[in-house]
Amino acid sequence: MTRAPVIAILALVCTAGAAQAQDAHAGHRMGADPAAWRMPPMDMTMPMVGMDSMLPKTRAFLPGLGIDPMTLPAAAFREVVDLADGDTLDLEAGLVRRHINGRTFVMYGFNGQYPGPLIRTVQNATVVVRFTNRTALPTTVHWHGVRLENRFDGVPGITQDPVEPGGSFTYHVRFADAGIYWYHPHHREDITQDLGLYGNMMVNSPDPDYFNPVNGEEIVMLDDLLVDDAGLFPWGMETATHALMGRFGNVLLVNGETDWGMEARRGDVVRFFLTNVSNTRVFNLSFDGARVKVIGSDVGKYEREAFVPSVVIAPAERYIVEVLYERSGTFTLTNRIQAIDHMRGEFFAHVDTLGTIRVAEPSSPEDHRAAFERLRENAEVVAEIDALRALFDRPVDRTLEMGVQLGNLPLPILQMIAVDTFYYHPVEWNDVMPMMNWLATGADVRWFVRDVATGRENMDIGDWQFTVGEIVKLRLVNRPETQHPMHHPIHLHGQRFLILERDGVRNTNFVWKDTAVVPLGSTVDLLVEMSNPGDWMLHCHVSEHLETGMKMIFRVAPR
Repeated sequence: MTRAPVIAILALVCTAGAAQAQDAHAGHRMGADPAAWRMPPMDMTMPMVGMDSMLPKTRAFLPGLGIDPMTLPAAAFREVVDLADGDTLDLEAGLVRRHINGRTFVMYGFNGQYPGPLIRTVQNATVVVRFTNRTALPTTVHWHGVRLENRFDGVPGITQDPVEPGGSFTYHVRFADAGIYWYHPHHREDITQDLGLYGNMMVNSPDPDYFNPVNGEEIVMLDDLLVDDAGLFPWGMETATHALMGRFGNVLLVNGETDWGMEARRGDVVRFFLTNVSNTRVFNLSFDGARVKVIGSDVGKYEREAFVPSVVIAPAERYIVEVLYERSGTFTLTNRIQAIDHMRGEFFAHVDTLGTIRVAEPSSPEDHRAAFERLRENAEVVAEIDALRALFDRPVDRTLEMGVQLGNLPLPILQMIAVDTFYYHPVEWNDVMPMMNWLATGADVRWFVRDVATGRENMDIGDWQFTVGEIVKLRLVNRPETQHPMHHPIHLHGQRFLILERDGVRNTNFVWKDTAVVPLGSTVDLLVEMSNPGDWMLHCHVSEHLETGMKMIFRVAPR
């Protein structure tokens, strides 16, 4: 029997109870208590197959229960904070009142803002951040992608103790590299980051010609939020829910807003600094009607600029693109994906409009189109990577495999997983099994990275020790022979690396990265520059995978 008929037959069998499940689902949500578990928002043409009365193995969590939202400060749009070398920023995480899509929610914010303050500084500056935790959860601040001193990396239990509610911690953050970075919690980030605790750091190069001339710049943070008729959909208190595919939101946000927009003039070239801060969603960004040139990513610029049709950006990744608006009119920023319906065995195109760019007449007085048309080669980047090219074909030093172990999940969920994995999608663009995904928690799901040489997994991998100056070839293998395979954005703290090749195909245009997406069934080779001493974490940046175990520590000793 071929795969498609199998899926079709299973879908027909499951559909027999769909109408009954839909009625139960509707009744369950009627008058729902926002502090209690309720069925997740979902497409009711998708049968729940006996799961409609089940609840996750954890209590529900929502921030600020019992507090009148109107007594909280209304969150303000982020401020730009310019910091010179030696300057100090007071950063506080606390409750805020948010208005999203005409509704009011209690969420978190850094300094009462959404996103958090945009920290703007210069390369090689060191700034002091005095952090205070006014939330109900222990937390830290991680300075993602920054090659800073290890003790300020913000990893609880490794570089510091968690900052308890009401507590504080002072970070000294040195910015070794120009580019776009971001900060976020590193303890239960599946909750706290999702509730709004994130912000960007713009690190400017002292070189005035580091970037091309443009007419404007936009800092864009991409996110999503899961809501239903009762409000914010709760998170798991003792452990993460949505442990299979991660928590997909049904409200997409750009800079914390559903109605993001910007103004430009005909002929403008706009540089966008993009950051994906969602728990799990991979975006495929299209600047509809405009030409796009990618110039940089996580830790700097590409060897060569390139025109691209779209930008695929996974959680924690950053991309820098320049966009030319050649004519006046209204343009959209969209998320265009080829989604899959596992139950029907069908692909379908899905488009989300994320924002609007209104381009007016007359044209701008400064014309930068000639610079846009030129595909610049960055000689300093090429020279830096030239010093490493002789190592590209060296043997692999370390290999990590990725997978999942499922515990005592209810039979209906295991049946749905069997249906879900008839076809292995290299990237999970959407959540078409929200009930199954929600019910799976850290109590029964354990994601892992496994050292192939020793068989040790996650935090039991204790013998990865390197020395500053060492270059390590790391292979990441995402095998499909697992109970619920999925892609993984793998992040290395404190270091930078090059993506050498995917599935045996050599990269031809390099950029320094700190996060690499490993699609399902793929093998990705990295060349890691061990430049920063300390105990550092490697982990999956799907928040729920991190919270359910997918992390390890490696040590870089001083030379």
